[in-house]
Amino acid sequence: MDTNEPQTCPEEQKPCATCGRVFPYCVCEFTAPIKARTKLLILQHPQEPGVDIGTAPILQASFPGTVLRTGLSWPNFKKALGREEVENRKWGVLYLGSVRVEELPKDRSLFEDEKKGAPREDQDKVLKELEGIVVLDGTWSQAKTLWWRNAWLLKLPRLVIRSSRRSLYDQIRKEPRHGCLSTVETVGEVLQALERRDDIQPALDKPLSELIGRLKKNRPQGTGRGAARRDWRRRGARRPY
Repeated sequence: MDTNEPQTCPEEQKPCATCGRVFPYCVCEFTAPIKARTKLLILQHPQEPGVDIGTAPILQASFPGTVLRTGLSWPNFKKALGREEVENRKWGVLYLGSVRVEELPKDRSLFEDEKKGAPREDQDKVLKELEGIVVLDGTWSQAKTLWWRNAWLLKLPRLVIRSSRRSLYDQIRKEPRHGCLSTVETVGEVLQALERRDDIQPALDKPLSELIGRLKKNRPQGTGRGAARRDWRRRGARRPY
C-alpha cells in the first residue's frame, strides 16, 4: 500500500473537494491511495450519486485513475471506458446474477463464469491476463438494470466472487441475498484475489467502517436510501462523483 498521506477534508461545513460529502460523512482522512496494477471502471446508476451509504468515493480516493461513469447505458465498451482501443478479454465485469455462491467450488474465491453458471476450466489463464474490472454500482435492482441495458457487457469475462465474510453493511441494512457485498467490499476482495495480496481489503475497510459508524450515530432513524440522500448533501453542492 502506498505510504502517502491520507486525503483530508479541510473545512467541516463545506463539501469535501475529494469526495463531495459534508461533515460528518466525509471519511477522507481514513482513506489513503493504494497502488494496484488492476484498473477500475465503475458504471454507476443515476440514482446512486448522493446516497449516504454509497462507497464509490472511497474507491476513487483509494485508487487514483479510477474511471467512473454515471448513467444507464453506453453504446459500447470503448465509449464507457473513454479509450480508442481496448481488448474485451482483458477486462472482467463483476456481476453475480443468478449464480448461487454456495454451490461454487470451495477451493477458490474468484471465478470466471461461463454463461451457464459454471466456472470455466481455463479461468486461471483468463484471470491472469486481466487488465481491469468493470463494477456496477447501485442497489441490487439497479445493478441488474445496468447489466441488461448494456449488452456489450456480455462480451467481457464475467467474474463472480465467493466471499467468506459478512458484509459490514449488515450493520445498517440487510443485504438482499447471501454473498452480497457493498461495491467497495466486492472490489477489495476481487483485487486481493487477482493480485494475491492481503493488504487491500483492510485498507478499504478502514474508511468503510468509519462511514458506517458515523451513519449509525448521525442518521435519523428510519431513513432509507432516498431520505438519507439529503442528510449529507447541502443545497447547491456539486455531485461527489
